[in-house]
Amino acid sequence: MTQKRSNLIDVGRITSVFGIKGWVKVHSDTEPPENIASYSPWWLKTKHGVKAMEVDEFQPHGKGFIAHFKGIDDRTEAETLAKVTISVERDQLPELAADEFYWHELEGLHVVSLFEGGEYKLGQVSHLLETGANDVVVVKPCEGSLDDRERLVPYVPEQFVRQIDLAAGTMWVDWDPAF
Repeated sequence: MTQKRSNLIDVGRITSVFGIKGWVKVHSDTEPPENIASYSPWWLKTKHGVKAMEVDEFQPHGKGFIAHFKGIDDRTEAETLAKVTISVERDQLPELAADEFYWHELEGLHVVSLFEGGEYKLGQVSHLLETGANDVVVVKPCEGSLDDRERLVPYVPEQFVRQIDLAAGTMWVDWDPAF
């Protein structure tokens, strides 16, 4: 692919402050969610730039987590981190099997349907959705795509997703272009 990729991968966000001693509430996008605590440092994408922060305490709280950063000891300081994206360096992510992919690797791929022997460029992977039964690939139209429709393709390898070639920047699917 021609687009340049950052070395940082988004893994969650700070949603708000917690208490008066500098703690923050954390939403994790990792699977399982508690894995976010295993990464260090956390790179926070603030309005003043990207900043490396060391988490010195982390624990479950309600449906999410709370965290404390080294050197942030009051609510006022912690408030500057609310609504900030948490990222980690790409090389911290564990290696996957050859037929497994991280969602961020699929974003931006061109999607080509090989439906009933034809070849139809459906668009480009915008993002993925977790639905419970199976994940869903959101395909947005792009230059050269069949039409200007957004499509939702179930991420079911071998049934709908036939092949993924990251080097070629392409995902081949078996999906009726009329859907």
